[in-house]
Amino acid sequence: MKPETQAQVLVEALPYIQKYRGKTIVIKYGGNAMIDEALKMAVIQDVVLLNMVGVHVVLVHGGGPEISNLLEKVGKETQFINGLRYTDAETMEFVQMALCGKVNKDLVSLLEKAGGKAVGLSGLDASIFKALRHTDIYRTDYGYVGDIIKVDASLVQELLDKGYIPVLSSIASGYDEDVSYNINADLAAEKIAIALKAEKFILLTNVSGVMEDIEDPESLIPSIQVSKVRSLEKEGIISGGMIPKVQCCVEAVRQGIHSANIQDGRIPHSILIELFSDQGVGTMFY
Repeated sequence: MKPETQAQVLVEALPYIQKYRGKTIVIKYGGNAMIDEALKMAVIQDVVLLNMVGVHVVLVHGGGPEISNLLEKVGKETQFINGLRYTDAETMEFVQMALCGKVNKDLVSLLEKAGGKAVGLSGLDASIFKALRHTDIYRTDYGYVGDIIKVDASLVQELLDKGYIPVLSSIASGYDEDVSYNINADLAAEKIAIALKAEKFILLTNVSGVMEDIEDPESLIPSIQVSKVRSLEKEGIISGGMIPKVQCCVEAVRQGIHSANIQDGRIPHSILIELFSDQGVGTMFY
């Protein structure tokens, strides 16, 4: 890239840096971006750069592959019910080991090595997340899978105010039982974004966003007004595993977040492209 082109890129980013400086961005980190080392480093660099220019970033993560690998090593079978990992008491111990331990601390270490100041947390710390056992209309037993009913974001906000990057794993303490719960990371990210009154909420996934035709990448819908979501579901454009992700974005916007994005974490530096360029990436809900 020629120096003048590099300068133009920075000039294009300037109004966006001014827009987001001092504001809070919550990023749900998952999918291929957590597995592929090059993509992982791109996310780490994006987050550190945002932090360096004064944007407050909270990184919320799951860790499905790490949990599955750990269970496989100890010879425990992984079970899924309606897309949720069945979590008995023994599995919950391994979930905590993977999420609160290895995944969380590895991310903190990478952020620190890239020049950021990061602090690893789980929803158990300072009772950030309180949850009840997850239920559905069929009273299906999911084990220790929870639904967040209470969020205390004061510790996270305090860390942001001091310039730290909170890295938050999706574990919650029981509201009416002395237990820990496994929480869907998309939902955990949505809840903390709402509690922090974030400016923007980003879900990194393994798809480009919402597409009119799942087989045609060119059919990406760049933006959707939340009032139009129901009709898109009826048309079958929003379906399957995309529904809960879209619902997270819709709820975030309805609760006061300016905009929410579902975007492809397989694109290197997609976070910066979305926040600091005219082009943007993925599907934005507003």
